[in-house]
Amino acid sequence: MGVLFEAKEEQERAGLLEDFIQKAGGCAVIDGGFATQLEIHGASINDPLWSALCLINSPHLITKVHLEYLEAGADIIVTSSYQATLPGFMSRGLSLEQGEELLEKSVKLATEARDLFWETVEKIRDHSYNRALVAASIGSYGAYLADGSEYSGYYGADVDLNKLKDFHRRRLQVLVEAGPDLLAFETIPNKLEAQAVAELLEEENIEIPSWICFSSVDGVNAPSGESFAECLEVINKSQKIVAVGINCAPPQFVHNLIQKFNELTEKVIVVYPNSGETWDGVAKRWLPSKCFNDEKFKVLAKRWHDSGAKLIGGCCRTTPSTIRGLSKVLKKTN
Repeated sequence: MGVLFEAKEEQERAGLLEDFIQKAGGCAVIDGGFATQLEIHGASINDPLWSALCLINSPHLITKVHLEYLEAGADIIVTSSYQATLPGFMSRGLSLEQGEELLEKSVKLATEARDLFWETVEKIRDHSYNRALVAASIGSYGAYLADGSEYSGYYGADVDLNKLKDFHRRRLQVLVEAGPDLLAFETIPNKLEAQAVAELLEEENIEIPSWICFSSVDGVNAPSGESFAECLEVINKSQKIVAVGINCAPPQFVHNLIQKFNELTEKVIVVYPNSGETWDGVAKRWLPSKCFNDEKFKVLAKRWHDSGAKLIGGCCRTTPSTIRGLSKVLKKTN
């Protein structure tokens, strides 16, 4: 009886996201690079907290960026909590309670921006927008370390399953209590952390639909070198995770990875790659490379959708202009 009930709950969670995707025309558009846009507006975020620093000193810029992506046509906006962790905030001299308030604030800023935008566009006759969902961003343990290990998958011999669950637990609880529509676990680099996320969602009995995205540095495997077959074996057993995919990998990797994921899972596939530049996690800078402009990104996005991805957006170094292009081409083809 319990197994049947869990299966029904999983179907309901997946159904909520599938219904939203269908309402969006068969493909929902996720927003783009957050830190990129904050820097365009003058934010200085070369800091271990990265974009989460603006929760402390420039929350108005966070609201501004959310509104820009909504105007560009994003169906899902992701909170500014990717690198927002309680240990990270406490290392800056903040109390545990202050850190929790900042996590809550990341969700509040996004939901308030969404509601404000929707209140405005509802008055416009024949507008083409959907009422966006808010996804609470939960970055990997490597993102907290801020040493580039989310792109290597190596956390050290002393980091085990329980340590990863303990690291994520309270942040997850606080973000869930803040009331987002979705949970987005991002740039997961190895099977161990994927397993920690899946088990934690079960232990905390989280009812909010979740997606989990891996990074990839070679276009074939997870950064740890583990195959995606190994990683998705863990995810496929989860009753709580409704979508799985790739974020912050180069665009040229995405098509083949979608095809691979199609063979490995029946869950919704989500992709939001970066611009094609390479992040040097040690030097904290983007390394020059052949970038994909917005026109190339649009062409690739249609291909990704045709291959089976149903949630598509951009990550680092993409902008509202990128998302506007994605929204136009993906909505046009549906």
